[in-house]
Amino acid sequence: MKFNAIVKTIIWFPILGLLLAGCSSTGDSSSDGAETQRMEAVRIYSIESTVIARSVSNTAHLQAFREVYLASASPGKINRIRVEAGNKVSEGQVLVEMDQTQLTQARIQLQSLQVDYQRLDTLRKVGSISQQQYDQIKTQYELAKSNVAFLEENTRLLAPFSGTVSGKYFEDGEMYSGAPNTPAGKAAILSIVQTNRLKAMVNVAERFYPNLQKGMEVTITTDMYPGESFYGTINTIYPTIEQATRTFKIEISIPNPGERLRPGMFARASLELDQVQAFVVPSLAVLKLQGSNERYVFLEENGVARRVVVEMGDRYDDMVELISSEIHEGDKLIIAGQSRLLDGMSVEVIH
Repeated sequence: MKFNAIVKTIIWFPILGLLLAGCSSTGDSSSDGAETQRMEAVRIYSIESTVIARSVSNTAHLQAFREVYLASASPGKINRIRVEAGNKVSEGQVLVEMDQTQLTQARIQLQSLQVDYQRLDTLRKVGSISQQQYDQIKTQYELAKSNVAFLEENTRLLAPFSGTVSGKYFEDGEMYSGAPNTPAGKAAILSIVQTNRLKAMVNVAERFYPNLQKGMEVTITTDMYPGESFYGTINTIYPTIEQATRTFKIEISIPNPGERLRPGMFARASLELDQVQAFVVPSLAVLKLQGSNERYVFLEENGVARRVVVEMGDRYDDMVELISSEIHEGDKLIIAGQSRLLDGMSVEVIH
């Protein structure tokens, strides 16, 4: 009898274990279902439009309004350089004198051809030579004149505008080879910059393209002159948008009569645009997708969180402008608890 009881116990024990496991599994499934239906507690902010003064502010580096690397069109010996780095120059001033040997030879050849040309021109008028002979000497004469003009231009280098010598790369008596020899990778004997007027290239977000026009005033500030503002105007608006940054370039022209501003200086350029209606919300509501520049927020709609991709506009202390075609006045923006949300999750609004 005792043996039979032991056998029955051994047989029923595994069966009981299976039954208990099944019950346990059913209980866990109910628990998961409850977890799926869990609602996140959130706080909301009602979005309302407000009037803001639209402004654009970007960093920039000042550049010379014009910069020229002055060089002869052909290699040759440098007879004399009349200026040093830092010297002021006037438009048309002779800066460099190259070797005159080729120019002298070209002038002698031109004088000889000029005599022949004038003689054959006279003979042509009385019918003593053919038109072909006249055309040949005329062509040679015109080519010689062109060669002399070319050599005159390239043996006496003139300042193309009034400015300052920013670099001197040779000395008197050296040979100019035409090989690149400047920090800019260009071949030059001298470099000249115009500093009584400067320019700045600024990248502007694409949404401002319709608001900008040539001639608009721009405020320039620098760390070198704290509290002081300089003023320029938009000189050029570039017509294309850079795909990677979604920005376009503008060129700002900045008068600099006292030359207090210098090329290479760090500056900030600010433009004041018209007043517009915008959505300004607490900045803590905006989340950033890890590993990218994508920004997004969550809206509460009938107890459900909806994810909306946005752009950030201007900042106002702890508030930020939201830009999105999917956001409208009266929408309920989730400003607390949003970091735990996924699109479509159920939420409970607490006050």
